Amino acid sequence: MLPFRSIPLRILAHGHGLVATPPVVAQSVAHSVSVREEVELGVPPARAWDAIRDYLAWPAWHPAFASTRLVSGDGRSKGSVRVLTAKDGAQFTEELLRFDAVHHRLKYRILESPAPVIGYESTLEVKPSKAGSTVVWSSRFQVRDGTPEADAKKAIVGIYRLGLDNLATAIE
Repeated sequence: MLPFRSIPLRILAHGHGLVATPPVVAQSVAHSVSVREEVELGVPPARAWDAIRDYLAWPAWHPAFASTRLVSGDGRSKGSVRVLTAKDGAQFTEELLRFDAVHHRLKYRILESPAPVIGYESTLEVKPSKAGSTVVWSSRFQVRDGTPEADAKKAIVGIYRLGLDNLATAIE
């Protein structure tokens, strides 16, 4: 298994690398960790929402991901499951927990992934702002045994920043 601490450096250096490690399975749970990143966009909230609301189109705006496929559901309702594949082949199986088109918010959780996190739940939300809109990507999770909390947070922040910064470029 490659050391997890290399993930943020590879993501930031190469713009799309993720380290493939065995899927995360049950383990002892420590405490919850939170991550929150945001980006200001000079577009109306409806336009920003259009870019992120499609649960299957994330590879169109997030440069770390190569493809996604729907495993179950319709991609816009609770229980929809997708497999998101990174450009390096790492796979993330994720379940949609909430899709709220009125409030421009979706919530999902990771069911299986190479990331050293467990109990990962994340929300993407678009809010109005003076500039146009703010996209907020936040999550709560526990860190897998053997991984320093700071490294896990840095990796998640790196993934969020890469996607949010590219989203700004893609839709503005």
